[in-house]
Amino acid sequence: MTDVLFVYGTLRRGWDNPYARRLGSEADWLGPATVRGSLVRNGPYLGYRPEPDGIVEGELWRLHSPEGAFLFLDDYEGPDYTRAVVQSISESGPCDAWIYLYKDYAAA
Repeated sequence: MTDVLFVYGTLRRGWDNPYARRLGSEADWLGPATVRGSLVRNGPYLGYRPEPDGIVEGELWRLHSPEGAFLFLDDYEGPDYTRAVVQSISESGPCDAWIYLYKDYAAA
């Protein structure tokens, strides 16, 4: 399975929170990327959903230890989100990447 993570919200570079800082220390930034889908508001946060079709801008990160990283990332994202693999597009081409999917996207 892939060791690449696509982030679109508060885990991106430039955000100053403990989880974004930890991601920066436990992964290598690969650069900007996009995925097909859309974002919805989940309170003060964003949630990814695969429909309606559109372009979601974000970043790719290569996790040094996916198993360890997902322990703290799953905790940060909480029960409203689940991990899924999507195809992302970056300057280096397409690649599979994990993304946090907003679980309640059908109701959003």
